[in-house]
Amino acid sequence: MRRKITATIAAAAALWLSCLVNASFESAAAAADDSRWGADFFPNVTFTTHQGKSVRFYDDLIKGKIVAVDLIYTTCKYACPLETARLAQVQRLLGDRMGRDVFFYSITIDPDHDTPAVLAEYAEKYRAGPGWLFLTGAKADIELVGRKLGIYAGPDPTNADGHVPYLLVGNQATGQWMRNSATDNPKFIARTIGEWMDSWHTLANDALKSSAAAPVRTFNKGEYTFAYHCGACHGVGNATTRLGPDLAGVTGRRDRDWLRRFITAPDKMNADGDPIALALRAEYRQVRMPNLKLNDEDVSAVIDYLEGQNRAAQQAPPPGPVAATASSRPAAEALTAIVDAYLRIQQALHADATERIREPAGVIETEARNLASVGEPIRTSAAALTRADDLKVARAAFGTLGDAIMSYVEASGSSYGEGVTAAFCPMVQKYWLQRGDTIQNPFYGKAMSDCRIVR
Repeated sequence: MRRKITATIAAAAALWLSCLVNASFESAAAAADDSRWGADFFPNVTFTTHQGKSVRFYDDLIKGKIVAVDLIYTTCKYACPLETARLAQVQRLLGDRMGRDVFFYSITIDPDHDTPAVLAEYAEKYRAGPGWLFLTGAKADIELVGRKLGIYAGPDPTNADGHVPYLLVGNQATGQWMRNSATDNPKFIARTIGEWMDSWHTLANDALKSSAAAPVRTFNKGEYTFAYHCGACHGVGNATTRLGPDLAGVTGRRDRDWLRRFITAPDKMNADGDPIALALRAEYRQVRMPNLKLNDEDVSAVIDYLEGQNRAAQQAPPPGPVAATASSRPAAEALTAIVDAYLRIQQALHADATERIREPAGVIETEARNLASVGEPIRTSAAALTRADDLKVARAAFGTLGDAIMSYVEASGSSYGEGVTAAFCPMVQKYWLQRGDTIQNPFYGKAMSDCRIVR
């Protein structure tokens, strides 16, 4: 009888303890939701999305969601392009969870410039998909949110960037929050957001593997520097989803000194009007190559790594029979086709007609591949023209294309062909090619013809 009473008491105690634990858990969850990490903590200020929609920061963006929040501004030349490119990688890694149970918020710290329209263009450059919003609002509200989230950085004369690339990730419902670097390894960020922030509920139940099966790694400074600083935007032979050009074979296409200067200070190269730098930026939707503040040793290591990758690719056996392509065309024939297509573009711009430039620009882009690495400035300039959607943009790209073609002809000792002359426009300080002596100005069209034939 005594045993029966004892068992009954034990069962009752277990039931009471279970209820107490469950009640405590529910109470803690409610506390996380309603007080410490809820409406009493997060400012509920109004922001505007890059889509032009007004949203409340807590009610619409934070409450009940797994989020990643960072501060950016679209004219940034330093950390912002890299941290945004990193988040684009994380977005791809999270897949269809984006916009379903995971959300990114990039808040501008320059609301005077970064209007919803400017942010929409920026979002499109970085291929922001569902669940990733770019936000603007009142300066005071942005600073309040930044301070509250611990991602605000005050003015610092030694930091030309104007902010620190912090990334706050968290789950408002569970009260789990972590501040990290927005430029960190994308796989680490994706796992933090996708698994840890959900209390490991979505962790794949993979079998543990022995450490003996792990591959032996040798440290390569160039490979590490490339992966950490460059891999967000570039690949080497696998860059189909990247934001910048595939760098396979780049050491064969570009002079080493040019690569060194561009990797060291791309912002200066663009500001100085380097034709290749400008053409690349135009081709890749004006995405800024950030100044990564790499030292000479890091830059040399990256170039050495790319040269090694290029040599390895050249030594690798071909995958199989390769069909004949346009690359078999002799350079002289390719140049003739390029000049003919260029002249068609020149005629179209003289007539103020952008709709007639894409097809010949595509011809130039294709034919320039037959000129080997020295034709790369021509190809990238033509690629920019294929996307030009107004006269101003088209004329700027046309000027860069003309410079590239004329530089190639001068360096190679080639000929433009019979009847082709060069003319000069003093208003824009640019040369162009045309047939005949009657001025047909592509930079001002029919509005002005005050130029002269020079050769």
